[in-house]
Amino acid sequence: MKRILFLVAIVAIFSCKNSKKETADYSEEVLDVSTSIYPENITKVFEAHGGLDKWNTMRNLEFTMQKPNGAEVTTTDLKNRKSLIDMPNHTIGFDGTNVWLKQKDTAQYKGNPKFYYNLMFYFYAMPFILADDGIIYEDVQPLEFEGKSYPGIKISYEAGVGESPEDEYILYYNSQTHQLEWLGYTVTFFSKEKSKEFHFIKYSNWQNIDGLLLPETLTWYDYENNLPTTKRNDLKFTDIKISKEEPSPDIFKLPEDAIVVE
Repeated sequence: MKRILFLVAIVAIFSCKNSKKETADYSEEVLDVSTSIYPENITKVFEAHGGLDKWNTMRNLEFTMQKPNGAEVTTTDLKNRKSLIDMPNHTIGFDGTNVWLKQKDTAQYKGNPKFYYNLMFYFYAMPFILADDGIIYEDVQPLEFEGKSYPGIKISYEAGVGESPEDEYILYYNSQTHQLEWLGYTVTFFSKEKSKEFHFIKYSNWQNIDGLLLPETLTWYDYENNLPTTKRNDLKFTDIKISKEEPSPDIFKLPEDAIVVE
C-alpha cells in the first residue's frame, strides 16, 4: 500500500512539473498581436496592405493632391495625428488641441477647417486607420457591383471617440487578395446624428511605398439606395512619403497670424 502511495505521489509531482512546462513564456518573443485583438477578416486586410506591425513603425505621412487652385500638401504625425495642410491660399493645422487657419491672401476659406483638417488623411490612410482604439467591427452583406461581390466589414465607434463618433464606415475588400476595394462612409459632423446615407469611394492603383500598399487614386461614385451607381470624379495622390522619422513639431504650432477655429 505504501509503495502504491509513493508511486501516486511521484506521478503527481511529475504531472505538476509537466503542467508548468506547458505554460508558455512569451516575454522574450515578438508577437503579431493584431491576430488576437482584431477580427480575422480585417486582420487579413491589414496584412494584404503590408501589416499593422509595419504601419506602426511609421511616424510621418505626407502626400500631395492637385486641386483646381493648385497643389495641396498634407503632412501628418501618425502617432499623435497632428496635421498640416498647406494650400496655395491657406494653411490649416492641428496642434493636438486646436485646429487653426492661416490665410495667405485676402481669399476667404470657404470650407470648414475642423471638418477638413483630417478628412483626406482618413480616406488615404485606409485600411490602417480602422485599427484605431474604440472601433466596433461587424460583418455585413457583400457589395455587388458590375458582376463582382465584395465582402464587407462595418465599422462604428464607441461613444466619445473622435470629432464624429456617429460616423460609420463599411470596408469592402477583394475576396481573393483581401485588398481594400470600396469604402462606404456616412457624414455626421454637422448633424451629430447617425446617418443612413452611405457615400462611396473606389480605391485603385495601389503602390508599394516602403513595404506598405497605399492608394494612388480614389474615385468617388454617385449613389442610390446605399449603393454606388456611376463614377463621379478621380482624385490622385502624388509625392507620397512615409517614414519612421518624426516630422518637425514646429510645423504644427499655431502661428501668430493664424486664428483658432472654434
